[in-house]
Amino acid sequence: MSQASGPTDAVLAVLDDLRAEGGELDVLIGELSPARWATPTAAPGWTIAHQIAHLAWTDTAALLAVTDPDAFAAEVEKAVESPDTFVDDGAEAGALLPPAELLSWWRDSRVQLQDALRAAPAGARFPWYGPPMSTASMATGRLMETWAHGQDVFDALGRTRRPTDRLRHVAHIGVRARDYAFSVRGLTPPAEEIRVELTAPDGAGLWTYGPEGAQQRVTGPALDFCLLVTQRLHRSDTAVRAEGADADRWLDIAQAFAGPAGPGRPPRTPEGT
Repeated sequence: MSQASGPTDAVLAVLDDLRAEGGELDVLIGELSPARWATPTAAPGWTIAHQIAHLAWTDTAALLAVTDPDAFAAEVEKAVESPDTFVDDGAEAGALLPPAELLSWWRDSRVQLQDALRAAPAGARFPWYGPPMSTASMATGRLMETWAHGQDVFDALGRTRRPTDRLRHVAHIGVRARDYAFSVRGLTPPAEEIRVELTAPDGAGLWTYGPEGAQQRVTGPALDFCLLVTQRLHRSDTAVRAEGADADRWLDIAQAFAGPAGPGRPPRTPEGT
């Protein structure tokens, strides 16, 4: 496949990172006994099995969007009919599978999705539950979800994972989704630009977004920002800081994922204690 007809090197790099993200989580859950799959996670009502079932279900939906848009449109109709429950319903159904079968499903679905995205022609766009997605956007979205739900699994097992530069993709979505976080709550997005400066996981690099001279600013560790925009950590438990009213409001409602605004995670230390 020539570069002109298939994904660019930049897109292939995102796909490589997506594969690595799934592989890291796979190593962790691949060693679990069947009983450990029932371990509760921080998401109310979701066990480790629910988390992996959600990833398998969403990877399967993404594969359908890439390979059979008409069939995917039927799935979107199901989501429209039950917008508040279709995600939980998918996770619940998958969580009922034996762990070995669930793990096999997730492995197969993510490999097939990788293959389909790598075979997609340059400039391809795929339907999704929100706006259509390019190959890069689809891969980045799947990486963000894999990392976020993987975080729930690592936390549930009391394991710490080393943050990597793959977080750049999650941070990118978090910044790009700023206006969406406002509009999904019926709020008017701020007109003023916001400068974002995030310290890379290695502690040396700086990831920047927005004009350097902007008065509205967000600063802090990239890991904390990613945990915040994926709603894996309450703002008060992060080292992310805001300057300016719009930036401050954004951090209260930030989300990197499509769909209804979630309640987020409660503070680890209740306010006032």
